[in-house]
Amino acid sequence: MIRFLNVLAIAALVGTAIFAYSVKYETMFRAEKIVQLREKLQKQTDEIGTLRAEWEHVSRPERIANLADQFLQLQTPALTQIVPPSGLPDKGPAHDDIAQKLDALGLDSASNTPVDRMATGQISPGTH
Repeated sequence: MIRFLNVLAIAALVGTAIFAYSVKYETMFRAEKIVQLREKLQKQTDEIGTLRAEWEHVSRPERIANLADQFLQLQTPALTQIVPPSGLPDKGPAHDDIAQKLDALGLDSASNTPVDRMATGQISPGTH
């Protein structure tokens, strides 16, 4: 009987040691994973900071204006070429032409949807 109790106590100690080792191993594994994720997060944060700095450099209005001048060779209009908003017409000259072309194509000018000339209302998309 005593031997059985000794074997049972040894088995319990071995089981406890295995359980403690597995808990320790799992804890170490998770700690290493947390360290890796923190390093990855720090790396991505640094990359985001670098990209933001590059974006601020690239999107500066002065740089965009210089590139437009350099590649598009735009020239500033003379003061006599600038038309104030009060000098603009209410409707564009081609507004009536566009409306006539839309009518010729069978499109409603308000919504650019097909209109059935035989029906009283518009054709809804997807119905036949």
